[in-house]
Amino acid sequence: MPSFDIVSELDLMEVENAVNQTSKEIGTRFDFRGGKSSIELDKDAKTIKIMADDEMKLRGIHQIMQLKMAKRNIDLRGLKYNPEEQASGNMLRQTVELKASLEKEEMKETNKLIKESKLKVTTEIQGEQLRVTSKSLDDLQAVMTMLRGTQLKFPVQFINRRS
Repeated sequence: MPSFDIVSELDLMEVENAVNQTSKEIGTRFDFRGGKSSIELDKDAKTIKIMADDEMKLRGIHQIMQLKMAKRNIDLRGLKYNPEEQASGNMLRQTVELKASLEKEEMKETNKLIKESKLKVTTEIQGEQLRVTSKSLDDLQAVMTMLRGTQLKFPVQFINRRS
């Protein structure tokens, strides 16, 4: 039976490239000269650590990073900004969590949207992804189109398409 899986994750290679570009720009921009502002990606923890000299520079780093990510087609809804905290030397520290999987509530919301569409498909939760199955490829395409057109609070990708 034709099927596909719905997941919510970010491409870590593209995120790494965007973070590296952001770091380079911080090093060359006039408004960051003489400061200790930095940004780095922790692939294992799937977080981005930002250190900034003050609030204004932190917002500047956010803007640069978001611009670099948007250019690389990284969905910004996959970023979760934790509250900033004071670090040593009058610095600000902030971690940004990267989306790694669909949470239970997000799966339920997606499942509900699919059920409300009245398409002849079945859904099944499999770990951190949602499998959609149907006899008709057209129904599967309709589900993908409907989810892309819906304003969800989280990014979704479609993988493991089987015909």
